[in-house]
Amino acid sequence: MKLLRYGAPGKEKPGGLDADGNLRDLSSHVPDIAGDVLLPDSLSHLKALDFAALPRVEGNVRLGPCVGGTGKFICIGLNYSDHAAETGATVPPEPIIFMKATSAIVGPNDTIEIPRDALKTDWEVELGVVIGKTAKYVSERDAMDHVAGYCVINDVSERAFQAEREGQWTKGKSADTFGPTGPWLVSADEIPDPQALRLWLEVNGHRYQNGSTATMVYGVRYLVAYLSRFMSLQPGDIISTGTPPGVGLGQKPPVYLKPGDVVTLGIEGLGNQRQDVVQG
Repeated sequence: MKLLRYGAPGKEKPGGLDADGNLRDLSSHVPDIAGDVLLPDSLSHLKALDFAALPRVEGNVRLGPCVGGTGKFICIGLNYSDHAAETGATVPPEPIIFMKATSAIVGPNDTIEIPRDALKTDWEVELGVVIGKTAKYVSERDAMDHVAGYCVINDVSERAFQAEREGQWTKGKSADTFGPTGPWLVSADEIPDPQALRLWLEVNGHRYQNGSTATMVYGVRYLVAYLSRFMSLQPGDIISTGTPPGVGLGQKPPVYLKPGDVVTLGIEGLGNQRQDVVQG
């Protein structure tokens, strides 16, 4: 099941894709793809619907973030050993956790705005994990019971703010538009193994990232259990699980985004994104 949100920013409506890839409206069944709608019983109710019988949404509509009302946007740093190597870092003995401001979340095809005074705006294709049931002190064995589904995330990063302006990484990760999310929330039952997904990213048609979630150091099951030791995870929370090699920082010489660039990215089974880069 592929769930989504469509419409103008801040006024998105719930929707989904039918078997033929047509966008269908879910407004008569749920108020949004958010909160309690992500609980297992609610998702089971939606899965039982005949999507082909729902109102079809015609025309070229904007896709919003595939999940609304996200309370926590949790990111994992250096979670691919080959990405750690390209940045000159070592694989951490425990997951590196940092937060991305929820105000960074935008739709999958919205523009990326380079912040004022930015020098090194970078890209990162990542697997997003959406929590569907509250997780607190859960075991690895039970961790996947708390996952509603998966999505594509571009963890856009301003490296100068992140690494050269003191403090933690958050200031380099949280600018407006730095969290394109979607196009869809794909329910967990459609992705039997989240550690076997191909993911890629291109800038202006040149492929920089071409990896697999199989090379993640800490997998989804471990991360959900691990994070739940330090904070409760609530329905709609997003875990962005790290990026494979090929980021701009890792190029020789480094390559960073500039106004006029076009970023395209995707994950096997989870859809694609496209963003125009503009000056903020």
